[in-house]
Amino acid sequence: MDETRWLIVLRHAKSDWSAGLPDHERPLAPRGLRDAPRLGRWLAEERRVPELVVCSTARRTRETWQRVSGELPAPPPVEYDEDLYGADVPELLNAARRTPSDVTTLALVGHEPGVSDVTLHLAGLGDETREVQTKFPTGAAAVLATTDPWDDLRTARLVAFFRPRDFAG
Repeated sequence: MDETRWLIVLRHAKSDWSAGLPDHERPLAPRGLRDAPRLGRWLAEERRVPELVVCSTARRTRETWQRVSGELPAPPPVEYDEDLYGADVPELLNAARRTPSDVTTLALVGHEPGVSDVTLHLAGLGDETREVQTKFPTGAAAVLATTDPWDDLRTARLVAFFRPRDFAG
């Protein structure tokens, strides 16, 4: 029987555009600082805690993951990957495909349009992905299930889509 693997695709929380910093160095905005812990609480409640995280090197993604992981029972190891900054589908898939086979739940923390593109690439354009097709907002996460081995990840099923506005906890 094939083992189910879980891929959690996260978009960084709302970032601050006001400081005139280079894009890579933009921090979280007050709303992002408030929303990111909600995602962590939701992941903990849903028992979708990753065993490994691959995160973009951008400041807003690192700050998002720091606030998300602060709400988890035990923060997982994190790999910061500069290829995830501005990553497209092949780069995001490559990050997932490098995952050790003993990892059951992986999280990728990145940016639009890559996070919605990779989610739709894996899960398709059916009714179950309509919300992702409409908008993958800041601070959102798609939870995908697959029986593909990481090194041959090709398809997945969207099983949950978290948006901060839907979770006040």
